[in-house]
Amino acid sequence: MLESAADGVLTEVNPAASRLLRDARPGARMADATPAWLALADQELRDRTVNRWADTDGGASGWIGTRSFEALPSRGENGNVVWWLVEDTGRRRAEEALATERERTAFLSEASHVLLSSLNTDRCVSATARLASEYLAEAAVVVSPARGDKLPLAHAVAGQDAGRGLVAADPCELPGLDEALQGFPPVPSRWIDPGALPAWMIPEGYTGTITSVVITPLPGQGVPAGALVLLRSGGQFTENEQIFARLFAARAGAALSAAHLYAEQSAITRTLMQDLLPPRLHRVNGVEFAGGYRPAAARERVGGDFFDVHHSGTEEDSSLVILGDVCGKGLDAAVLTGKIRNTLQALVPMADDHQKMLGLLNGALLNSHHTRFATMVLASVRRTDHVVRLRLTSAGHPVPLVVRVDGRVEEVGTHGTLIGALPDIESRTVETVLRPGETCLLYTDGFTEARGGPLGDEMFGEERLKRALSECADMPGEAVVERIQMLAAQWVRGGGHDDMAVVAITAPRTNHLSAVDGHTRGRYTA
Repeated sequence: MLESAADGVLTEVNPAASRLLRDARPGARMADATPAWLALADQELRDRTVNRWADTDGGASGWIGTRSFEALPSRGENGNVVWWLVEDTGRRRAEEALATERERTAFLSEASHVLLSSLNTDRCVSATARLASEYLAEAAVVVSPARGDKLPLAHAVAGQDAGRGLVAADPCELPGLDEALQGFPPVPSRWIDPGALPAWMIPEGYTGTITSVVITPLPGQGVPAGALVLLRSGGQFTENEQIFARLFAARAGAALSAAHLYAEQSAITRTLMQDLLPPRLHRVNGVEFAGGYRPAAARERVGGDFFDVHHSGTEEDSSLVILGDVCGKGLDAAVLTGKIRNTLQALVPMADDHQKMLGLLNGALLNSHHTRFATMVLASVRRTDHVVRLRLTSAGHPVPLVVRVDGRVEEVGTHGTLIGALPDIESRTVETVLRPGETCLLYTDGFTEARGGPLGDEMFGEERLKRALSECADMPGEAVVERIQMLAAQWVRGGGHDDMAVVAITAPRTNHLSAVDGHTRGRYTA
């Protein structure tokens, strides 16, 4: 208890107050004997008018040494003020600890949102460095696993954008870094000499004198995702701060590991997808080839429909065109599609015998674990003089269509049984000729069975396809494919549909060039 007079001089000090405040004694001034916060509260209370006095007015709180007190004023005799000091250190520390935990929880929540919002590895690494520099330290460096003899670094200084780079460095130059990159528990901050920090570890733009360093691993999914290095000047990292840094590192490591896994899976998918995507077609040996493919789902790039063109080495040999449809759609159908395409590529040397090729493919499918079947059409294509000669063989597939120069559309009467459904298959090969400007269209039933139209439930149908093809008379192959695909897309209008694949084989219009010597046959040009 302290009692002060109107002039701010202490008039009474009880023993407890004397032990707490060594300079507090009767006759001493409040400003000299008590902490600034208490002397200021006493002065402010005296500056008020008497009419506004209340027992609860003028209270204050603050620290005296390492202890926290709440000072409560009351009216004394002769206008004096009596101050009662009540210790609340425990409550104050508990409130501060609660506020700190709330702040840290909010930070971890924000960090998780930022880190998990992107599966891009570079952005995730940069975000880790930036968040760490803004909240955990004055500067932060994220060290990723080594790439050969180089270390990928992402560094950030508080208030600045994160930077990235590759340095030729040995992690053993910094004690604890090599162990952190291997996933070992972090060494205490007091064991790390800030003066031993290599120059490549200090971020550009950081001008402070480093007095404390924290190195903690970024744990991943069984494999460490890297290490986090925190830098501070003018103070030391406390044990509590180091523990919190590990909590942040655990979340950052999980996000980085997910990003690395996604990047790895994406790379694998892209590599495997190259063999599943339809090839780009072009003119070869005086014959135009054009193709188009639209998967059943917009998010998919491959499915159960496919086409391939195996070009002949010379003009005298025939090129082989294959268009097929595997039962089903999506990834499972695409996997079987890839196997069928690889099998057919191995059988290309016997392309002159369509029945033998289909028989061998049928046996291969029956002996596999797949229970799906496929339909297919084969076309051997060869140009002689000014016409293109075709041999077509269908195996349970929609019949090929030929559009003549005058707009007539003819069906090529080839037919056969499904591939991969019965032990023995039957097929019929039919020959036809394309004159300049005429096109043979191979397609899958995704076009004819596409439902849409005014009411959304009517099939596109073969007759509608024939009328559309008739309008494409004397058009280049690519234009025919684009026209058919456009009409089908307009028909379904974004509704559900099966995979759609189409190939156009066109005999282009050409001019004959006479031979220079007057005897040798000239070539045909577009």
